[in-house]
Amino acid sequence: MKSEQPEEPGRPAPSEGRGTPVGRRVVLGTLGLGALGVVAAPTLQRNLEAFLGSAADKDPTGLTGLLPNGGGFRYYSVTSSVPHKNAENYALTVDGLVDHPRTYTLADLRALPQTRIVKDVQCVTGWRVPDTPFEGVRLSRLLDAAGVRPSAGAVRFTCFDGAYSESLTLDQARRSDVLVALRMQDKDLGHAHGGPVRLYVAPMYFYKSAKWLSGITVTEDVKPGYWEKRGYDVDAWVGRSNGRDDEPTS
Repeated sequence: MKSEQPEEPGRPAPSEGRGTPVGRRVVLGTLGLGALGVVAAPTLQRNLEAFLGSAADKDPTGLTGLLPNGGGFRYYSVTSSVPHKNAENYALTVDGLVDHPRTYTLADLRALPQTRIVKDVQCVTGWRVPDTPFEGVRLSRLLDAAGVRPSAGAVRFTCFDGAYSESLTLDQARRSDVLVALRMQDKDLGHAHGGPVRLYVAPMYFYKSAKWLSGITVTEDVKPGYWEKRGYDVDAWVGRSNGRDDEPTS
């Protein structure tokens, strides 16, 4: 899995395990492509972004995260690899303090009413990607279908990379600008951006928008997620947390 999980710029996240080192020729070649991408035409920029996303899957050092790309995102790795999921093998489980636990396939999620949101993406390290469209199912719809019990107070999210987790209070999770997202930038979510399904929390710093989403568990209390355990704020409102004063995104 990847930092901020992993699209936000900043320091490479710590690796959960030792991966295979990247060869010197690959490093130099990748740096050359990154420099070229700064001045390249939009088509080449898009191709470069796809290349970096693929390369990041094989780069536990986080080196590819140092390179610019046309999509405005950077890539870091906190696990040495992430399984690829698609319509054939993807599943999202909703469980915990609910009356009707359920597992959704990708087809199930696509069949539900979709909401499109266009907001800036704000990294806690300071980088902002403006006017980024996300589209998916409102998280509140899945919670309502599950029948949340009165004792519930929070929602925990887990990911199929096996390492990342996040949490929101129940009130935060029910906001209309919190999505179980299937699309980003008007295309289906690719693997590098957390596809096929990720969380999107529009008004919070991007580390709250967990990638490779596989589990939604309703709990009594908020459980600190991956980055909160490493010092980030649990309540991550853009401009009102983590000691930052960025303009709100929502």
